[in-house]
Amino acid sequence: MAAVEVHKFAQCITCHAWSRDRSMLAFCPNNNEVHIYALLQGKWEKLHVLQKHDQIVSGIDWSARSNKIVTASHDRNSYVWNLEGSEWVPTLVILRLNRAALCVRWSPRENKFAVGSGAKTVCICYYEQENNWWVSKLIRKRHDSSVTSVAWHPNNILLATASTDGKCRIFSTFIKVVDAKESRTGPSADSKFGEQILQLDLSFTWSFGVRWSPSGNTLAYVLFLSERLVIGVGFDGNPMVFAADERGIWSFIKFLGERKTTSSGPKYGSQFSEAFGKLYGQPKQGFNNDTNEHSRSRGGVHENCINCIVPLGDPGSSKVKRFSTSGLDGKIVVWDMENQEDLAGYL
Repeated sequence: MAAVEVHKFAQCITCHAWSRDRSMLAFCPNNNEVHIYALLQGKWEKLHVLQKHDQIVSGIDWSARSNKIVTASHDRNSYVWNLEGSEWVPTLVILRLNRAALCVRWSPRENKFAVGSGAKTVCICYYEQENNWWVSKLIRKRHDSSVTSVAWHPNNILLATASTDGKCRIFSTFIKVVDAKESRTGPSADSKFGEQILQLDLSFTWSFGVRWSPSGNTLAYVLFLSERLVIGVGFDGNPMVFAADERGIWSFIKFLGERKTTSSGPKYGSQFSEAFGKLYGQPKQGFNNDTNEHSRSRGGVHENCINCIVPLGDPGSSKVKRFSTSGLDGKIVVWDMENQEDLAGYL
């Protein structure tokens, strides 16, 4: 199993983000607040509680260079937080949404950020110097359902989205007053703001995560650690490792957390089987739960669904050897891939 650090902060965590040097951590404990902890003398101490949203905070991102925090919430608003002295000062960003904001991510140059929403809309937000405020431009009428994840291409222009309509899309976010013309390269160089570059119909169910590889040449519905290694997380609470061979063919390698089997007592699986049998008038013994290994397995570190994964790469490096996960069990887990000998050729 990969070396891990396990930190129990709350009963449930909806999202989290780290400061550039990893000495501070921001997370939402499944409410309308953002808690900021700092590692002081080997212990995590609560320093700040950011209180401005009216509903659950669904997205947090912490910019590495400008040290700004952006948050998004089910209250349909977003805030940019600046550290002034010892206090985090919020600036409201009016997103013009009629449904919840679900995710948020800074662009690589940190001059824009993207917000996915339940309104089938993506907001591209940028700072307007003349009026001293953050404004948003909307990408509308492109998604058929909620936008659950956004990912910026390294060129700061292209944006990938994942949606519960099962599709992955790529858009141009070029804004004349923000982006330099030389940043537009490749076949999408002449594209306008909001123009759909590509749509991928590769999923038959809801999509919750999308990421570019470090070079921007490959796109996946998971988290890239390198050009040839990705991590996928989900409802079983156990990170999965996938790798590409020399031909570019991807395959499953292993689970990072040890899998353990529940006892044979009346647990959730047997209760479900019994209820299912009653519903269709079939005997309980007709549903032998012992034959369904995945329904009885859990990750050895997380005890519930993983709903957030954050890369912990060094600034300027194209490789990620550590990442963190958080989930409905209230834990934040740091995974270290440094000593994974069987994966050394992929990192």
